[in-house]
Amino acid sequence: MPGGDAREAAKTVTGSFGDGEGLPYLAELPARGPGADMIGRTIGLLVDLYAHVEPSGWRISDRPGRDTRRAGSWLGEDLDALEEFTQGYEGPLKVQAVGPWTLAAALERRGGEAALGDPGACRDLAGSLAEGLRAHLAEVRRRVPGAEVILQLDEPSLTGVLRGRIRTASGYRTYRAVDRQVVEGTLREVLAAGGESATLVHCCAPEVPFALLRRAGADGISFDFSLLTEREDDAIGEAVEGGTQLFLGVVPGTDPASGGLSDPGGSVMGVRTLWRRLGLNPGTLAESVVITPSCGLAGASPAYARAALAHCARAARSLADNPE
Repeated sequence: MPGGDAREAAKTVTGSFGDGEGLPYLAELPARGPGADMIGRTIGLLVDLYAHVEPSGWRISDRPGRDTRRAGSWLGEDLDALEEFTQGYEGPLKVQAVGPWTLAAALERRGGEAALGDPGACRDLAGSLAEGLRAHLAEVRRRVPGAEVILQLDEPSLTGVLRGRIRTASGYRTYRAVDRQVVEGTLREVLAAGGESATLVHCCAPEVPFALLRRAGADGISFDFSLLTEREDDAIGEAVEGGTQLFLGVVPGTDPASGGLSDPGGSVMGVRTLWRRLGLNPGTLAESVVITPSCGLAGASPAYARAALAHCARAARSLADNPE
């Protein structure tokens, strides 16, 4: 979310849906600076692994320092605000963290190269993340006892990891592609930290590995709908028929150049077209699809972020009422 006011963000993400529709979530406010960004927030969750900020990004440290403490402080502030605005709430509540492969691609070892280049470092990072997520989810459940917690892993770098597109520190080379079975197994380990929680993986890059994510145990897959191509039709159809929920990013994540959003029905016209192309039963749309922004809203204006969330709820209602 944009801005730096945790209470205002929590009020928006829990109250944008006056008719009871929508999916409340624990907001992230990266505009506050290092430690509130998506990488820093997740580093603050790690157990027995620490990092600090360098000009090039986050780098592993021997001990917790100011940057790690700041990340924990921001998270505590966000949890306090969420707890305040969810008193008596019962229902789904999403929390998100960076997944193990995007984290490995972003977090530097002491020499400046990414953890991604060291299989041992990747294993340690995944284990630390899984342990940290278990504690984090337990804290969220303690603060919001009526919540049905959903764990989302953000993996924007996943395609790059699988295809060997992540650049080294020099920028002249790329790290070797990671074996798909290793990627799948690591994701399975971290998703399992959700316990009984529903899980999903968000990947806003092209070429989302739908089958791999399903095998890893993701209950849902979130992606930018505008990047979908007909080459992925079979994978989408298999996911829907296998019971995987699709979180479709059809609403722009930043203020449109036109200055406004289209009508709710127009926003999901492409979704109806996809369903017809795949020969799927339109009656399954309401149970198979969640309408979301294409990615995070941190780059949007506060007014647009509020409008986008409300628009998602109206577009989803349009899809449920008029699936064909």
